[in-house]
Amino acid sequence: MFTKLGLDAVTEAVYRGKLAHPQDGIAELAARLEMNGRDVRQALIRLSEMALVRISGEDRSQVRAVDPRLGMEILLARQQAELSAQQQRIEATRAAAAELIAEYADSALPGSQAGLRYLQGIDAIRDQIELLSSEVREELLTFAPGGPQAPGNMKASKPLNRALLERGIRMRTIYLDSIRRDQPTYEHAEWLESLGAQVRTVPTLPNRVIVFDRRAALIAADTDNTGAGAALVTSPGMITLLCSLFEHVWQSAEPLGATVRSDSGSLTKQQLAVLRMMAEGRTDESIANSLGVSTRTVRRTVTCLLSDLDARSRFQAGVHAVQLGHLPSTRD
Repeated sequence: MFTKLGLDAVTEAVYRGKLAHPQDGIAELAARLEMNGRDVRQALIRLSEMALVRISGEDRSQVRAVDPRLGMEILLARQQAELSAQQQRIEATRAAAAELIAEYADSALPGSQAGLRYLQGIDAIRDQIELLSSEVREELLTFAPGGPQAPGNMKASKPLNRALLERGIRMRTIYLDSIRRDQPTYEHAEWLESLGAQVRTVPTLPNRVIVFDRRAALIAADTDNTGAGAALVTSPGMITLLCSLFEHVWQSAEPLGATVRSDSGSLTKQQLAVLRMMAEGRTDESIANSLGVSTRTVRRTVTCLLSDLDARSRFQAGVHAVQLGHLPSTRD
């Protein structure tokens, strides 16, 4: 049981042995568990570091095992702390990668540098997508921001998606959580899954990106007008960065059929995303674009956040969010 919470089998066995026989020393535990004394001693050191054994108040030369109910809470707390730290690292990586992607996409000009080419207009983008899709042999990775998709775009993409999936291409797509409230887009995502694709959703995405066989990628030059232009990336370093970003986002995304979980307390992922963007000074319109929802929805979410956080202003909401652990302190 405890092995699932970070204890190896030997350490768990010693912990259980100490619980069952509190008076046993290292030699007695080693004999009872059929282990050598060195392994038992090392396990007790690990248990001490994890606060699962403590010096006995009755005999300072002995250690006692912590009650398993408290031990479970200690292990769960440690695991939660590790998960939170990992999530912060993921967010930091995502932010850095998104900034770099935007920098390259905004500055890309025709022939400006090796491994990066600018495509002007929707026709050039569609031609490139068709060409790359015909050459793909293994995998297609996609960030699909913008929330609910245009009916015309979904209809036009169906023949190509069907052909790719029938060829055995692995297809993974990440949409915004807001598609769950748009029936046509949600049904389109379900249709993709019925053909073998994998679909997940997240509150926000950095940009529209398609990666072909981890050798080429298209990045929208303008997140608000994806038909205006795109950067065609073939640089191995940039492709590696994009794939790393995709995998980070994929791990934190929710499968299409799952109920979207809360990341922190009673706040939903969308509320946490709005909080973060509020703290960045983003306008309601900018937040709405990132989430793929209406400005009215954002304002309604902000109103709920002010109420939930017992705040009279956005600034006070930010302060309370930091105090409650929903947002990191600026000192961090």
